[in-house]
Amino acid sequence: MANPTGWKPSMEKEAAGVDAGIVGLLGATRGLVMEEPLVFEQGSPGRIGVSLPPLPAGADAASELPAALLRGEIAGMPEMSELEVVRHFTRLSQWNWGIDTGFYPLGSCTMKYNPKSSEALARLPGFAGAHPLLPTSMSQGALELMWKLERALSEIAGFPASVMSPAAGAQGELVGLMMIRAYHVARGNPRHKVLIPDTAHGTNPASAAFNGYSTVQLPSGPDGRLHPETVAKAMDDDVAAIMITNPNTLGIFESHIAEIAEIVHARGGLVYGDGANFNALVGVARPGDMGFDVMQYNLHKTFATPHGGGGPGSGPVGVAECLVPFMPLPVVVKEGESYRLVTDPAERPQTVGKVREFWGNMGMFIRAWALIRELGPEGLRRVAELAVLNANYVRAELKGHYNLPYETDTLHEVVFDDKLQKEHGVTTMDVAKRLIDHGSHPPTVYFPLVVHGALMIEPTETESKETLDQFVAAMRAIAAEASADPEALKAAPQKPFRARLDETRAARKPVLRWTPGMKVE
Repeated sequence: MANPTGWKPSMEKEAAGVDAGIVGLLGATRGLVMEEPLVFEQGSPGRIGVSLPPLPAGADAASELPAALLRGEIAGMPEMSELEVVRHFTRLSQWNWGIDTGFYPLGSCTMKYNPKSSEALARLPGFAGAHPLLPTSMSQGALELMWKLERALSEIAGFPASVMSPAAGAQGELVGLMMIRAYHVARGNPRHKVLIPDTAHGTNPASAAFNGYSTVQLPSGPDGRLHPETVAKAMDDDVAAIMITNPNTLGIFESHIAEIAEIVHARGGLVYGDGANFNALVGVARPGDMGFDVMQYNLHKTFATPHGGGGPGSGPVGVAECLVPFMPLPVVVKEGESYRLVTDPAERPQTVGKVREFWGNMGMFIRAWALIRELGPEGLRRVAELAVLNANYVRAELKGHYNLPYETDTLHEVVFDDKLQKEHGVTTMDVAKRLIDHGSHPPTVYFPLVVHGALMIEPTETESKETLDQFVAAMRAIAAEASADPEALKAAPQKPFRARLDETRAARKPVLRWTPGMKVE
């Protein structure tokens, strides 16, 4: 329709005196947002939110059901109408931030958009309604999908086989090291140490410790990379494995990986690859070809399934031939034109056992398989290419406004620090808080630990140039404010529903139990 007035959306922004470059992000800080008390502070005695038919005449609920199934009264539970319950949780949802809300530039966790087509496929009744205890004859579709996804993941990463059951990337790490330990035990020496670079993923030391290993931290070089001579110096016959995130948490590709793998293998150790940053390599390079013996795939990070947050997560693990006998059960195998689950340890006597209930997170398998089928080989390669392009665009646009501690070329993410802002008394935390005023979720802060005052930004391939331009404009505005009015910046955020919170109070003064009449401030 014609626009006889000549009005443009940008006019409203300009009239309000707002930077038109960043106002697209500001929508998250405006509008009607309700104060919402705790659910325990709402309702009224006798109020009810359900309508149930009365018991038949003469019936007694206590006699109709076993006593063990009857729940007693719960002291202090709120009594609310249906409308009150709906409004309470809807209002809380309006406080949330997610990838469907706006830009989510976390560098420590790849936060990419989850295609709604994949969501629809995961809800197909034949998948969503399938019970994991169905007999094999009634589960052929689900088993076929699992088998094909396992084959695809193994091919994409360059491994002969993959474990499908781990519930998250962190559990995938744990399972990978369980198999490494079983491998060394089978050879008569469990070994006791794991080498971990200072640029590795943060959960690596915990996974090693859970498997009874002590960790040896290896320093990266001035270029942000791990160097072969450092590994050679630390490598001995008591080292079970080295755990390397590649690209590492600086976004830098470990270009010496082939030589490092040779050094570790020569002394009988194995090479664990943390697949958290596989999004930078998918379709371009295969970790199995670089000398890695095991690597977890974070399906949410690379294959656009919903992020974990306690579930639903999925962290399949690719393994080299030497680790295949130790894979946990169940394993899907194809026999002729049908599929079955191997669940009996007698068939796999060296298995490390079962690591979670049933088969794994089937809903995530469907979403990941749907994305792989939709994109194909060329599309997967494009994922990595665009992820690297987006990160380097942000790097180029913000260089000079924020300090770049490493000049080494980076891939899917870029790490700045607050060195330039500290000259005015402004810290990384102040920058992160002001970003909220600009309507953007802050990037990862103060990680990796190898960078003081780190700002770790990963835009992912699913973000448009317009979104990146808005983010860059906001970051530049904050950098300018740091020198022009640092005190105002240090009071941020001011626009969201909650202003600057006490960062440590939740840990120092936790409220672990609510009682009737208690007021939580």
